[in-house]
Amino acid sequence: MKAIVPQEEVIERKIFLIRGHRVMLDKDLAGLYRVTTGNLNKAVSRNIERFPEGFMFHLTKKEFRNLIFQNGISSWGGTRKMPYVFTEQGVAMLSSVLKSKRAIQVNIAIIQVFVKLRQILSTHVKLAYKLKELERKIEKHDEEITTIFEAIRRMIAAEEKPKEKIGFKVD
Repeated sequence: MKAIVPQEEVIERKIFLIRGHRVMLDKDLAGLYRVTTGNLNKAVSRNIERFPEGFMFHLTKKEFRNLIFQNGISSWGGTRKMPYVFTEQGVAMLSSVLKSKRAIQVNIAIIQVFVKLRQILSTHVKLAYKLKELERKIEKHDEEITTIFEAIRRMIAAEEKPKEKIGFKVD
C-alpha cells in the first residue's frame, strides 16, 4: 500500500504560497492521483458545491506567469484556462470526489505534509519570538552596562581631581 504514496519531498515541492495560502496546482494533484487534469477538474465541477472560495481558486495570468518564472516550469502544454489551485481544505475535499484507493492514500500523504509545514512554520514563529525577546533583554542589559560604565568614569574623574590640602601655614 505504501508504494502508491508519493514521498514527502515530492509533495513538498508541489506546494506553493499564493495569495497567502499554501496551495497545489490542479496539474500536480492530477499527476499525484494518476488522473488527467481534465478528469480531476470535471470531478470538481460535478461537485462544485464542495469547493467554496477558500478551498480552491483560479490563478490569474500574472500569478501563473510568476509561478512559471519562479519555479522554472518550462512547458505547461498551452493551457486555455488558468489552472485551479487547491488549498489544504480543497485537497482534503478532493478525496470525497475522487473515489479510488490511490486518491485516499495520496490525500492522506498530502494532508500530512501540509500539517508538517504548519508545524515547521509554527516553530519558526516561536523561534522568532524568542529571538526578539532575547534582543530586548540584551538591549536592556546594554543600557544598564552603559550606565555602570558612565558611573565608573565619573568616579574615576572625581578621584583624579586634586584635593585641597587642609593644613596650617607656619611662618
